[in-house]
Amino acid sequence: MIIDRLYKEAKENGPICVGLDTRLEYLPEYLLNKDISNEEKLFEFNKKIIDKTFDLVACYKVQIACYEALGLEGLKAYQRTLKYIRNKGKIVIADIKRGDISSTAEMYAKAHFEGDFEADFITVNPYMGKDAISPYYKYLKTNKKGMFVLMRTSNKSSEDFQELEVGNEPLYMEVSKKIDEWGKDFLGESGFSLVGGVVGLTYPEEFLKIKNKCKNTFFLIPGYGAQGGTGKDVARILKEKMCAVVNSSRGIIKAHKGINEDKDFNEVSRQKVLEMKEDILQWLR
Repeated sequence: MIIDRLYKEAKENGPICVGLDTRLEYLPEYLLNKDISNEEKLFEFNKKIIDKTFDLVACYKVQIACYEALGLEGLKAYQRTLKYIRNKGKIVIADIKRGDISSTAEMYAKAHFEGDFEADFITVNPYMGKDAISPYYKYLKTNKKGMFVLMRTSNKSSEDFQELEVGNEPLYMEVSKKIDEWGKDFLGESGFSLVGGVVGLTYPEEFLKIKNKCKNTFFLIPGYGAQGGTGKDVARILKEKMCAVVNSSRGIIKAHKGINEDKDFNEVSRQKVLEMKEDILQWLR
């Protein structure tokens, strides 16, 4: 099962997920000045970061919006990046945050679990309820695909809806319990489900409450580093069991700017991954 693979990667390599949310302005000067297409620039940048970090991480996350913004060239770079990661034997999460009625969701499932944009996991928005989630089950039943469903997000305005009281609990808790329930038919040997959850690290106390309610849920955690989350916050969540991967994007892929703009810029990326691992794992020893 793909979730068991991810759990094993997180346990053996550390719970690090590198976010390839690549923008042209993140590229080093040598690459920006190169006389090649944007597709080639983006892919070369991603490839160099992957090659320098794949032995240190559990997985990669690729944010499709960064590539869609550059049109067909961007999407070609996105497709090549997904394929390259999977050919290296690593797990890739396509951060697409889809959420629509079942007939449309069927097409999203086909688009991102098959063909040019095939990924191992995708991110999904549950706002429209089970109808927006169940069309992906066909792929989960193969045990080779999984999803991370938004539970409690790290952005400031998440409070507009997610903190509204429903009965005696905030909405995000009701959503989290429902997602955990949906996942019970897809449990792996690790005890975790192919239906995972996205919970931001910016609310560590709330995260612990969600984790304690959702025993079978494996988490994708944004909010580390640039958004304020710390290794100590992560360790509180992982101390009982390695139940998550922690994403860092800008803190890794943009770290070379102003420091190293040459072909070996990815040395800075590797160092940042090593620092992130140490920041998290020091509290788990």
